[in-house]
Amino acid sequence: MPASRKEQDSLGTREVPSDAYWGIQTLRARDNFPVSGWTESVHLIRAYAYLKLAAARANLELGGIDERRGRAIVQAAEEMAEGRFDREFPVDVFQAGAGTSFHMNVNEVLANRALEILGIPRGTYSEISPNDHPNRGQSTNDTFPSAAQVATLLALRELRGAIATLVASFRRKAAEFAGLPKAGRTHLKDAMPVTLGQEFGAWATVLERVVEALPTVEQALAEIPLGGSAVGTGINSVNGFRERAIAHYASLTRLPLRVARDPFETMQSRWPLQAAASWLKLLALELVRIANDIRLLSSGPHTGLDEIRVPEIQPGSSIMPAKVNPSAAECLTMVAFHVIGADTAVSLATQAGQLEINVMMPLAAFEVVASIEILTRYLPVFARSCVDGIEPNRANLERYLLGSGALATVLTPRLGYLKVAELVHAAEATGRPVRELAVEQGLLTEAEAESLLGTAALLKLTVPVP
Repeated sequence: MPASRKEQDSLGTREVPSDAYWGIQTLRARDNFPVSGWTESVHLIRAYAYLKLAAARANLELGGIDERRGRAIVQAAEEMAEGRFDREFPVDVFQAGAGTSFHMNVNEVLANRALEILGIPRGTYSEISPNDHPNRGQSTNDTFPSAAQVATLLALRELRGAIATLVASFRRKAAEFAGLPKAGRTHLKDAMPVTLGQEFGAWATVLERVVEALPTVEQALAEIPLGGSAVGTGINSVNGFRERAIAHYASLTRLPLRVARDPFETMQSRWPLQAAASWLKLLALELVRIANDIRLLSSGPHTGLDEIRVPEIQPGSSIMPAKVNPSAAECLTMVAFHVIGADTAVSLATQAGQLEINVMMPLAAFEVVASIEILTRYLPVFARSCVDGIEPNRANLERYLLGSGALATVLTPRLGYLKVAELVHAAEATGRPVRELAVEQGLLTEAEAESLLGTAALLKLTVPVP
């Protein structure tokens, strides 16, 4: 086999590697945009493969393509959906506007595989053209945003599972720590007690609440512009293509995909991707807060709170022997920071649309899907390597709890706010417990002090008032 083959497009002729399924337009994109070395996600490849398969089936059924070519393209798209050609997509994620480069990469792979199925040499575009046959009735302008939204939905399925794993870890720890009262803190100052379990349970609950907001985002993503072709009118597509192709696409992906209520709006606006980015940012913000709390509670051991001990997963310093850091929580924070930054990039891309399309689609798609993927990969790791192994430091939990001046709050119904404030100030000045001073001053008997400030009483304080 020769090392290369000649291919021609509207700009001229180039030599393409003979063993490549991609062709001349992919070659131009690879040469023109050697930016990051990052190529498109497998989620986008799958989404595009299903889209092209759905379109080919619709065109076959409606007479938009002849049986011979159509069957070959269907087989090629099925193989692409199975992952056979995942290494045939060298186009950088930073590429020509609207995603034309990647779209033509897809079309060329399908065309050349379809030619091969028919026993025709790759690159013989007079028989099957990347622009005319896999692309029948389609444009980058309707297919790229459709595939991007479907890729996001496919990736979100996996992220849901990753979040559920982390939530389950927090729930297990909440149950394990339910009987451990501890000093609460507001404004980073002493506050009324809670249990360690309540802190962990609240982290689980907030993640559950964030997930509860996801269906609205998914509903927006499911309304796609496929069938709009160049500007929304469906130019060069056969009658009924839009509805038929989307029905096939929904069946292949098992997603509730819908025909756009306004085909021109879904061509122009990329707000569903922005909605996804904003939701991811909300998730990331809560993850940062939780990770920071874990780092704070595990700080020390001699100069911090040291209320919990996180698993020691690696040495923490190249110079200080035996130092171990909350590395897993630090990594989670950096992942979340990346997601928060991605939301800014998607915001800029979303507002950059002009008239009939948004040419910044590749950036928005990349940032959203990449954010989902890094969260999906790391949240179960964080659950396993950090949360599942957290242990309480019972001695410090008790010491901080019993030494907290905030506990005197329970005395205000009996002694009044000002008198209790005097006791707290005296305790801070002398270093003696409020309970001891109250008994010494005759404000409480020992039995009364025990009933109000004893260990059993303190645990009752953590029960929410009905």
